[in-house]
Amino acid sequence: MRRLIFAGVALAVGFVTTAAFAVDDPILTRKKLMQANGAVFYGVANGILKGEIPFNPVVAASVLRTNSAVAYSFGDYFPEDSQEGDTRASPKIWEEMEEFQQYLADFQAAADAAIAADPQTPEAFQTAMEDIGQTCQQCHDEFRLADE
Repeated sequence: MRRLIFAGVALAVGFVTTAAFAVDDPILTRKKLMQANGAVFYGVANGILKGEIPFNPVVAASVLRTNSAVAYSFGDYFPEDSQEGDTRASPKIWEEMEEFQQYLADFQAAADAAIAADPQTPEAFQTAMEDIGQTCQQCHDEFRLADE
């Protein structure tokens, strides 16, 4: 368990360090935020839900707080001049910014609800992650370019 916690802390420190240098590069910042979200979602949360990582409410809360941090900061990195470049963000984001912002609000609401629920069991954690995952998937389906 200590290794998991240390790995999570190392990931967070690495992300914060990289993000600090990426402030002037919104595309890089968006990528790093999504990488952090993916690491806790696909790595830690899926590991818990598959039984590969023992459930621990403190670790579960850390996953949810990371999701929340991404939910509340991600939308800040879509200025007009960041539509082109090495990005999987669909140009549709800038054409339908109001709808995109609604997806972000849904992500924030799901993250807030998950944190408020304070899941203390694997089943409660799974429900929280399903709600968050659904908001992520809807936005990705609508506003992320497909893998090539």
